[in-house]
Amino acid sequence: MVILIDTNILLDFLQNRETNGEFANKIIEMCAKKTISGFMAAHSISNAFYILRKDYSVKERKEMLLGLCYIIDIVDIDKQKIITSLLNEDFADIEDGLQIECAKRVNADYIVTRDLSDFSSSGIEAISPRDFIKKLSL
Repeated sequence: MVILIDTNILLDFLQNRETNGEFANKIIEMCAKKTISGFMAAHSISNAFYILRKDYSVKERKEMLLGLCYIIDIVDIDKQKIITSLLNEDFADIEDGLQIECAKRVNADYIVTRDLSDFSSSGIEAISPRDFIKKLSL
């Protein structure tokens, strides 16, 4: 099973968010154990680094993100992915378009995200962390 993990799930894990952290933790744990093949888009690292700036020092953020890099594979962003995302009229948010292009690159079975509606036209099924865990438990 191959998944692309959206930035919001990575943040749930890194911040151990009360509502969603439990499912994010399980997904990252499965990636670490190689039960599933987890990928994250390269730009998720810089986005998370920026978003976490209010709560963590530069050193802490680097350590946290480096830890993720050892667990989850990274899909690069290149010129073609950017151009394809910019030309895709189904998506107003370039970040979502880049996530989709990265998911396509690794032939992901799912995009694991809390923002399901953002990926409704992606061609790759978007699934919540809770539903993903349930699906694997069946």
